[in-house]
Amino acid sequence: MATQPKKSDWSATQYLKFSTERTRAVYDLLSRTAPHIQTPSPRIYDLGCGPGNSTSVLLSAFPSARITGMDSSPDMLAKASSSGLPTPQVDFIQGDLATFKPGEGEEEGADMLFSNAVFHWLRGNTRLQTLVRLFKGLRKGGVLAIQVPDNYHAASHALMRATACMPDTPWSPAFAHTRIGDVSDPSRPDLDPIEAPAAFYDALAEHAQSVDVWRTEYFHVLASPRAIVEWVKGTGLQPYLHAIGDERARKAFLEEYERKLAEAYPGLVDGKVLLGYPRLFVVAVRK
Repeated sequence: MATQPKKSDWSATQYLKFSTERTRAVYDLLSRTAPHIQTPSPRIYDLGCGPGNSTSVLLSAFPSARITGMDSSPDMLAKASSSGLPTPQVDFIQGDLATFKPGEGEEEGADMLFSNAVFHWLRGNTRLQTLVRLFKGLRKGGVLAIQVPDNYHAASHALMRATACMPDTPWSPAFAHTRIGDVSDPSRPDLDPIEAPAAFYDALAEHAQSVDVWRTEYFHVLASPRAIVEWVKGTGLQPYLHAIGDERARKAFLEEYERKLAEAYPGLVDGKVLLGYPRLFVVAVRK
């Protein structure tokens, strides 16, 4: 019988419910990154590789590459390792983005550090310094390419905070000792807002030949407000659900969150809903 993911772990199955939509940004990021790669067999690290969907895209673009996918989730890595990607050309390892050192023990630095939707999980006081540390470890001409959801103020995420902060609810005890929305409280379940594009440019420019920053808002047609719940259950809603230990309280929380989403995302002509999903992209080339 397959091992079930621990409560505090990610669920690759939940994440992959929207694999096509989540992978769109991978292709867009890669389209602006690939022209900077000059070697036919680059050394690539896929940081926060998840279930291997981004790793597969990288291998398709660079079939002679040597790729290491890194993630902190055992369940994601198990899914990635069973995805059928060729070994030893592609391998997967567990690691912590905040301390990970790509290419440690190898003679030359990496040609590319690629990251689809992971840097937003770092707190604001460590995000840019981690990004700069990783960038400085690249070889000359190496490329850092990242994409992060930039939806702190979007209804999908603002309503998580609003629902969690409601008083006198079955889930209130789970958040009684956190200050949701207060960036000075590291224990809260909500993520920090993403820095302005200029902050990313200023952090990297000293060490870069070029820094390209852009923002795209995707619009995903989903079946219903419940589908939005299912989407974020694979990512940003997880810390809230992990904090609510009681199953009935968790169910009540999800029902109230879905009710609020239904108000914020009115139905389209066919009853479906449109989920706006802004993402910030950065591609930087090392001096």
